[in-house]
Amino acid sequence: MAHTGRGGARRTGTPQRAPRKQAAPKRDRAPREQPPAPEPPRTFRLGVVPGATPGKWIDRWRERLPHVTLELVPLEVATQREPIDTGDVDAALIRLPIDPQDLHVIRLYDETAVVVASIDSALTAADELDPDDLAGEVVIVPRDDVLGPIPLPGTEAPRFEPPETTADAIATVAAGVGIVIVPMSLARLHHRRDITYRPLRGAPASTVALAWHADRTTPDVDAFVGIVRGRTSNSSR
Repeated sequence: MAHTGRGGARRTGTPQRAPRKQAAPKRDRAPREQPPAPEPPRTFRLGVVPGATPGKWIDRWRERLPHVTLELVPLEVATQREPIDTGDVDAALIRLPIDPQDLHVIRLYDETAVVVASIDSALTAADELDPDDLAGEVVIVPRDDVLGPIPLPGTEAPRFEPPETTADAIATVAAGVGIVIVPMSLARLHHRRDITYRPLRGAPASTVALAWHADRTTPDVDAFVGIVRGRTSNSSR
């Protein structure tokens, strides 16, 4: 039954519905970021002269760049520049001096020179030796010598042809003939039970350096430079 309210307005018993709210327009979802594509495996070739010790740097390399294989390439000091020039190695641990033209070179460390002698030699009585202590000794200089001429007054030259390699020279010393002067790392590399060595005061040091061709400074070379310089994985250049 309809009722008449004030002013004659007619009301019915059916309630009026509230207008529907319009649905908010759907927002476009931001596209999910895709993870970076994994880098393809590759190889970093590092030349190494005898006696150089890159072990701690290799460990850090494998931690930071596990997808890049580090391959060690043995070098001879006499021809250490050649594989850098030809691109056979990406970088190299070399011994100075080296012609720096077209190269980047970073000095890493100096090695003490030592006298390698037979374990029965009287020279082993001292913990260190002076050049004067070597008077009367036969000094063998192998063809692959890395120290260069060392003034040693009173010493003698051998009466035989120079050995081809440091290993050959040390084998001769072990037989009780003469002495040889080398960087400490080479004495350790060719160590035998029948020889020993003592530091030689005043002798020139042998400097190990990192070198690479100036035209081939790749991200991998930069990464290795950062490792040898002690930069962390988060530090900037």
